[in-house]
Amino acid sequence: MIFWLGIAALIVCVLSLFVTNVYIQMTVFVILSGLLLLLTRPFVEKFVTKNEKKVITNAYSIIGKNAKVIKASDSVTKFSQIKIGTETWTAKTNDDSILQEGDLVKVENIDGVKAIVSKI
Repeated sequence: MIFWLGIAALIVCVLSLFVTNVYIQMTVFVILSGLLLLLTRPFVEKFVTKNEKKVITNAYSIIGKNAKVIKASDSVTKFSQIKIGTETWTAKTNDDSILQEGDLVKVENIDGVKAIVSKI
């Protein structure tokens, strides 16, 4: 966007050598800027935006994966420990149900540093 404003400014700079009226220069700048932005937008979008699938990384990459409970839920906090691949996470169920060691769960969401899971 700024590129096209710069182009319009350069054209008006050359125009100012021939036309000394500031109002005409401003009008030409506004019209040129608008035209350049509107006419070149489809061309620029073709190269700038890409239709690629987003790659989910970091903590959100575990959503939808299955895990095994390696430490049963604490009766007070309802937190348990799960293992996904090589990572260990603190987990809690959506409905505050108790998880037992060895249960299989599916990660539904991430809340801070805790995985929200449901039993499979």
